[in-house]
Amino acid sequence: MKINIILIGMMGSGKTTVGAELSRYLPDFQYADIDEEIEKSTQKKISEIFLRHGEAFFRMLESEKIKKFCKEQKFIISAGGGAFEKEENRKIMLETSHVIYLKATPDEIYERIKNETFMTDKNGSAGRKRPLLKKNFSVEKIASIMKLREKNYRKADIIIDTAGKKPYDIAQEILGVLKLNG
Repeated sequence: MKINIILIGMMGSGKTTVGAELSRYLPDFQYADIDEEIEKSTQKKISEIFLRHGEAFFRMLESEKIKKFCKEQKFIISAGGGAFEKEENRKIMLETSHVIYLKATPDEIYERIKNETFMTDKNGSAGRKRPLLKKNFSVEKIASIMKLREKNYRKADIIIDTAGKKPYDIAQEILGVLKLNG
């Protein structure tokens, strides 16, 4: 039985924003952002984890959080952009949850995140919020990552095209498809 809702898709596809919006209409559900949960438990930013420990270590932490939250009931979960690439993650997500792929174009994603890739922390240190885009940040780079992930993203239960839609509209579309009343 599917007891949770999981949002997947590329960075910048709106998973966090739509997840928060959905939680407004589903008061019985709790909201969890996997990246935020990792940052809370490690007391480190995702970019710092990538830099100091590498992507493989980050993906291990991500899988642990996915397993933890997929065992819960009535959660809206925003998964990292690459979380659905790992077969083990896909399996548990699809077994326990309504997996929704928020599909956006590379151009839309670029526009949404172009100002987030370079950040300065509270100490004035430059950092990056989107570690996979640290080199060659461009529409083409986003498109190449999307192309690699698309075959797995398409395994989601539901695909929602987010082009030109506001978070409210996407949340309402999800509620309608899942036949859930807010």
